[in-house]
Parts: sequence; C-alpha cells; structure tokens
Amino acid sequence: MGYQEGESEGNVALQGIAVIDSGHARLNELGYKQELNRNLSVLSNFALSFSIISILTGITTLYNTGLTYGGPVTMVYGWLIAGFFTMFVGLSMAEICSSYPTSGGLYYWSAMLAGKNWGPFASWITGWFNIVGQWAVTTSIDFSLAQLLQVIILLSTGGKHGGGYNASKYVVIGFHGGILFSHAILNSLPVTWLSLFGTLSAAWNVLGVFVLMILIPTVAPKKASAEFVFEHFNTDNGVGIHSKPYIFVLGLLMSQYTLSGYDASAHMSEETKGADKNGPYGIISAIVISIIVGWGYILGITFAVTDISSILSKDNDAGGYAIAEIFYQSFKSRYGNGTGGIICLGVVAVAIYFCGLSSVTSNSRMTYAFSRDGAMPLSKVWHNVNKNEVPLNAVWLSAIISFCMALTSLVSLVAFQAMVSIATIGLYIAYALPTLFRVTLARRTFVQGPFNLGKFSLFVGWVAVLWVATITVLFSLPVEYPITKDTLNYTPVAVGGLFVLVCGSWLIHARHWFKGPVANIKM
Repeated sequence: MGYQEGESEGNVALQGIAVIDSGHARLNELGYKQELNRNLSVLSNFALSFSIISILTGITTLYNTGLTYGGPVTMVYGWLIAGFFTMFVGLSMAEICSSYPTSGGLYYWSAMLAGKNWGPFASWITGWFNIVGQWAVTTSIDFSLAQLLQVIILLSTGGKHGGGYNASKYVVIGFHGGILFSHAILNSLPVTWLSLFGTLSAAWNVLGVFVLMILIPTVAPKKASAEFVFEHFNTDNGVGIHSKPYIFVLGLLMSQYTLSGYDASAHMSEETKGADKNGPYGIISAIVISIIVGWGYILGITFAVTDISSILSKDNDAGGYAIAEIFYQSFKSRYGNGTGGIICLGVVAVAIYFCGLSSVTSNSRMTYAFSRDGAMPLSKVWHNVNKNEVPLNAVWLSAIISFCMALTSLVSLVAFQAMVSIATIGLYIAYALPTLFRVTLARRTFVQGPFNLGKFSLFVGWVAVLWVATITVLFSLPVEYPITKDTLNYTPVAVGGLFVLVCGSWLIHARHWFKGPVANIKM
C-alpha cells in the first residue's frame, strides 16, 4: 500500500501562519465548508466503526442462525471466509475515503467516480441504498436489544419452565422505542461526548468478548471437544435443507451481518482530524480487530455447546435464544442458579446499547450530508446544525424512521425480517457501487489520496465487487422448505422493492433536479 507524506495533521503554526488540518483542507478543495466540529482522533473514529460492527451484538443476535445452518463448522470457518473477503471491501472503501473524506461517504464517492453523465444517478441510488440500509441497521440493532431484554426478564423471573414473565410484542416494541429515544437524546450532545461513548464502547466490546469467551466455557460443567468445535457440521436444521454447501452458505449470514457498519468511519470524516488518513485507518482497523476478536468469541462460546437441539429448542428456559440458554445453563448447572448467566447477558446488552448509539450517530451524519446536497424531502430541515455543531434534526429523524421500520414487527415477523434484510444486502450494495465505478468508469482518472493500494487497487476492487454480488445472491436463496408465504425469504422482495422505488423516483422526478453533490464554497 502506498503512503504519501503530505500535509500536517491538526492545526499548527508554521512560520506564523496557521496550517489547517489536512482533512479540513481536502474538504474545502472538494467544495464544502467546515460546519461540524472536527474533534475526533483516529482512535475515536475507529471506535465508532468498531462499536457498530460490535462482535457481541452481531454474533449474539444471529448465533441461532449459525447453529442451525451448519453449526460449529459454519461459524468457525465461515467467519474467517467472510472476514477475508470483507477486508477486500473495506480496503477498497478506505482508499476511496482517503481521496474523498466527506460525511456523504459512499454516495459522494459514486458521484465523483461515475463521471459527469452518470454521476447524479450513481449518487442518487448509492445514497438511498446507504441511508435506508443504515436505518435498517439501527432498527435491527435496537430491536435485538429489546428482544434480549425480554429474554433477560424471562430468565430473571424463573425462565420459561419456571413461569417467568414472557413480554408481549407490544412490550418489546415499547422497549425498542425507549432505547431509540435514549439514543437520540445522547446523540444530541456535543461530539466530544460521542467520542467518549465510542471509546468506552470499543473498550467494553473488547473486554466483554475476552471475559465471556473465557468465563463461559470455564464455568460450563460439560465442554465440547475440539473435534466438535472444529469438525462438527450440523445438518439437523429442521427446515428441510440437506445439502451441505447450501447449508454452509446460509450460515454465512451470521458472519456477514456482523461485519458491517464500518462505513461509519467515512461518515464521521468531517469530524475527524486528518480524515484523509485517519478515516481509512478507522475502517481497516475496525474490520481487522473485529475479525480477530470475533473468532475468539465464537470459539469460546462454542466450546460450551454440548447439545445443539436443546439449545435451539423453543421450549428451553430462554425460549430458544441460543446464547442466552448457553449462558444461563452454564451457571445453573454448576451453581444451581443462572444468575451469573443473566449478568453475562447484561454485559452483552450494554454492548448492543453502545452499538445502537453509534449507529444513530452514523445515520444522522449520512442524513446531514445527503440533505446538504438537497437529495431528501425537507432537506433544509435535516441539514440544520445547532450551536454545538450537531445535526440535531437529522439525529431525531433517524431515530423516528428506525422506530417506524420496527413497527412492522407488530404486523408480522416475516414483514419485519424483510425490512431488516436491507440491513445486510442493501448496505453492502451501497458499499460495492462506488468501488464498481472506481474499477470501471474511473479506472484511469481516479486520483489516489494519502492512503492507497498502489498497483493492487484494481484487483482488490474487483474482488470486493464480486464478493458483494455473490452474497447478494446467496442471502436471497430460500432458507426453508417447503416454501410458503411464512417461510419465503423476502430479502429479494425487500431489496428489489427498494431498487424499484429508488429508480422509479429518479425517472419520474429526481433526474430533472438532482445534479449530485452541491458545493457550498465558491470555487
């Protein structure tokens, strides 16, 4: 990878003349005023992306999926496969981020890379996939926390077999609304507070993973063998799928869902010192550390698995919530009660809370940037920045839309899953589009920034694009047979519907007025 020495980071004095931050200078070159408070360090930038990836959130939430579709083999090796290819996606994004360090991130990149003729349309479709994907991510994160709180209450009141309290879907949606409200309140604070929360979140995730990956298998009276963890492939999924390759690719969802959200480093570029270097470092470091720490967490928890069928059973104490059952039974079997397991679930709950907090932060910056360029209805409202240099209206809009998306759970979990499916596939499509334009339309014109991939740039970019195309197909496959209205995988319906809406709005009216990113500095 190339690295070009250049402008000084931070505001320093040189021969009596103030030299502005390199990210600030590059932002001005791109035609934008510095309106947000540029106060985040590379550590803070990394922490926000790492918090949204949140190993404890993704793996805990979808551990059921991993156990069902292939079990240990799918999780242990699938994690490494997904992590390997995610690095290609992240490296490609980091290189582009270095050249265009703006809060708009992906949609701005697409506009610049697709050229004058295709730029506006490329920007439009990338921006809407990105922003809707982010809202879906926040929805899924906070709804996952609401569900986990339901399970914690159930276990704390005796579990399913002990007559514990099983909250209704209306209580769960109430939890979800309360969590989002608190996230909006905290995101209304100055960015220095968000930096503190992000750093605390990163530390909590790392320490939490290490504590749980060691504690749970240590406490469990019965432990799985190394042969089970590294070689057992679960084909007893109860969903009518028996092909091992098919089962394996379905199980990859746990890993790929977890390893997403690192575009937050790009969306925080206008608040990061030396963003043309530190933004890319934030993306790459968040992915690398997540891969390492996540693999350790998967191994540690899986060593406490001895009976997959009982852990996945909806009739167990945790109502079928796999990791909750593992934690609870590990302590209950050794000490006679599962209080220790409930405390461990509390550690996970705090990590998920931080994850949702960072997700709202990233959402709001994307909303701020997209509305700055007039791409959203009532753009002037969402682009407004308060006296603390926080896009306050964008924060609350992001929280409200995420809550509305979760309301579909009251109608049908199938409808809710369709909505949430955009969180993985929709977001990754947004990740791949600027890279696709980089390796095609901008192959000869792209000007690399301080962080670049040198001669490997095009190769890495093509691998990233092909990987996203592959997972888009794989995660649209049926996940249960026979296929009925209740078992159909609605991912292609949700993502296809979003594509039709975005393209339709472009053809009907947006193509007449949306010209892509609009500079607010006279060049």
